[in-house]
Amino acid sequence: MARSTKYHAHDELGQYKTGDLVEIAESRPISKTKAWVVTRLVEKARLV
Repeated sequence: MARSTKYHAHDELGQYKTGDLVEIAESRPISKTKAWVVTRLVEKARLV
């Protein structure tokens, strides 16, 4: 069984794309659903 959870993380510069593996950290609430910020890029998304 595999589990997954979706988090709404704030990317201020808009530099990360769908599929990128990023590290996030908890922060103050930014909007109704966003309370996380992206701290760094771990792995760029692979093109298929």
